[in-house]
Amino acid sequence: QLQLVESGGGLVQPGGSLRLSCAASGFTFDYYAMGWFRQAPGKEREAVSCISASGRSINYADSVKGRFTISRDDAKDILYLQMDNIKPEDAAVYYCAARERWTVQLINVPPEQWDLWGQGTQVTVSS
Repeated sequence: QLQLVESGGGLVQPGGSLRLSCAASGFTFDYYAMGWFRQAPGKEREAVSCISASGRSINYADSVKGRFTISRDDAKDILYLQMDNIKPEDAAVYYCAARERWTVQLINVPPEQWDLWGQGTQVTVSS
């Protein structure tokens, strides 16, 4: 069974840090590009960061550049998102996604063109 399971969300103060994880199973993880998306109430789902299957190509949304870091551990089949200097506008449900087909700018691939999704993990920002 193909599956992505996110974890690591929670309540964080502005300026704080969180590390999200996405555990993959049921498919060959290192064949797939991976991405983190988020969706806040009343807003569309947006790409946060993407990483190619090889790990050599990484994209970030402008809103998180310099604060978030995506990485993957192909030995453990886990995708990570290190979130530092978190801002109130980062509050959302965060989803990980997998895509088998390679694209130069993964950050520009719309959500409907990703192959597999997790159930999401909530990030709440409050002082």
